Amino acid sequence: MHDSDYYSKLGFKCGLEIHQRLASAHKLFCACNPNLTEEEEIGKIERVQRAVAGELGKVDISTSFESAKKRSFVYNSFRDATCLVDVDEEPPHELNAEALDTALLVAATFNCSVPDEIEVMRKGVVDGSDPSGFQRTMQVGYGGNLEVGKKKIPMPSIFLEEESSGIVSQDENSVLYNTDRLGIPLIEIDTDPVIATPQEAKEVAFKIGMLLRLTGKVQRGIGSIRQDVNLSIAKGVRVELKGFQELDIVDAVIENEVERQLNLLKLRDELQAKHAEVGEAIDVTEIFAETASKIIKENTQREGAVYGVRLKGFAGIIGFEINPNRRLGSEISDYAKVSGIKGIIHSDEDLEKYAISNKEVIGLENRLGLVEGDAFMLVSGKSESARLAISRAIMRARLALSEIPAETRAVDSKNMTSRFMRPIPGGARLYPETDTRPVEVDPKRMGVLKESVPNIEKMTKRLKREIGNEQLAEQMLKSIQLPLYNSIVEKSQSDPKFIAAFLLEKMKDFRRSGLEVDAIPEEVLVYLFTGYGQGNITKNAIEEVVKALPKNPDDVDRIVSQKKLEKISGAKLEKLIAGFDEKNKGMLIKKIMSQYRLNVDGEELNSLLK
Repeated sequence: MHDSDYYSKLGFKCGLEIHQRLASAHKLFCACNPNLTEEEEIGKIERVQRAVAGELGKVDISTSFESAKKRSFVYNSFRDATCLVDVDEEPPHELNAEALDTALLVAATFNCSVPDEIEVMRKGVVDGSDPSGFQRTMQVGYGGNLEVGKKKIPMPSIFLEEESSGIVSQDENSVLYNTDRLGIPLIEIDTDPVIATPQEAKEVAFKIGMLLRLTGKVQRGIGSIRQDVNLSIAKGVRVELKGFQELDIVDAVIENEVERQLNLLKLRDELQAKHAEVGEAIDVTEIFAETASKIIKENTQREGAVYGVRLKGFAGIIGFEINPNRRLGSEISDYAKVSGIKGIIHSDEDLEKYAISNKEVIGLENRLGLVEGDAFMLVSGKSESARLAISRAIMRARLALSEIPAETRAVDSKNMTSRFMRPIPGGARLYPETDTRPVEVDPKRMGVLKESVPNIEKMTKRLKREIGNEQLAEQMLKSIQLPLYNSIVEKSQSDPKFIAAFLLEKMKDFRRSGLEVDAIPEEVLVYLFTGYGQGNITKNAIEEVVKALPKNPDDVDRIVSQKKLEKISGAKLEKLIAGFDEKNKGMLIKKIMSQYRLNVDGEELNSLLK
């Protein structure tokens, strides 16, 4: 980990975009259920989308890039979570007033000014995530700030917008989406690029997330909040790292992105010193007419083609590692992949693993005009896809000679690196929403909302007093489980310290073991802890019920009955104790708990034996 001086000398700049789903009674522009559903879909809709000009009369480069993939999009629809508004077959309904209030509360929380009138805009989206080809968005705050330590982080804008559809699966021809997520109210918070280090980026993201949770108006669970990072270095370019869900890796991913850009600049200088060039695509299909390469054979069986390109001066460079498990060849391959193929093959790789023969290599050298110091790359696939892929690969290889491309990149949380998704979008994809009316902001209503702005100091004191453990209280303040904790404490009347420890520690252990405990509805956990507070089940029994992943309160009762988890207490516990022929207190407790660990509370047992 490098210090702040290191990043300052690099001219490092960093800003965040935080996206948080809001908790509300319905979606942003319709009355549909705003929560993810587990119901079966009731129908499918298929569409094809293309890029259109925005308000400035230009087609945005990112939407143009996506449109060129020529994929179709299929949408699963659901009875309670999808309507005609979602699939753009009916005009939007009135703006969700509850969601707007929450958005204005968030704006007040971050000291923002609020527009007198809120205008709804359309943002062009052609990756298929919205059946309409656009996302409705509106600015609700501007000119805000956030104090982190002794530093103020400016927040130029806060938006209220629609959540996108959730991707289910995809291949080179189509993408399948679920529309239950589509249209859920979403807040977007932007910071200025004044964050000085990767560690500070993590701290800013943590504090923004904390304040959002303290409003009590946001959804919980994995995926309900996402962080995008925009960063650059002086000799590099702005890159957007998209889709962080685990804040613990933010700093490591940013560090790797800086390292990637530094390595790309190093390779650029080497390529320029060698007077490197990237040739044109040449059809080399006939060289592989009798190939033993399984991947090439499969790609060329049905109207397929193989294209090759001479990379003058690239030998040894295209295989240079720029990030863990990432090479310049990986960067070029990413551009080819978005055209629907599986990737490229290049000469810095072990060609034997592709079963490419020496004869085929010699044929390529002659056909492409290779000399010592040169490299080559190959693309194979359906003719149209292969042509588009090789043109994209050539474009990326040529950029390696001069610059780092401005890109939106997807985060790989396993390797803490990123991969190319599309070019950075610009302002050309915004245009007015003509189907909704502007909304005037009532100053009196804003005054009421400002009184509800969360107070971190006040909440910290409350948690420490309530939980009685300073370390647990501080952990809970920073945890995404805080809204759930508050709800359980308020509704179940159970021991706050036990609730906090369970949510922060036990639930973490369950996740690590592969259990999808975040899918358990809030009302189920409230019901479960209420049963504990009323003396119906023990602490250990709660663990067993949670492991069974109940989906509704009735499941809790069924699991308790099936597993015989009812608590043995009072007179029943006294009778149980009397049935044991054991005089030694320690041995008696050990015997009882070994048999009735899930039914007997250890503290009550010890108290009775006293």
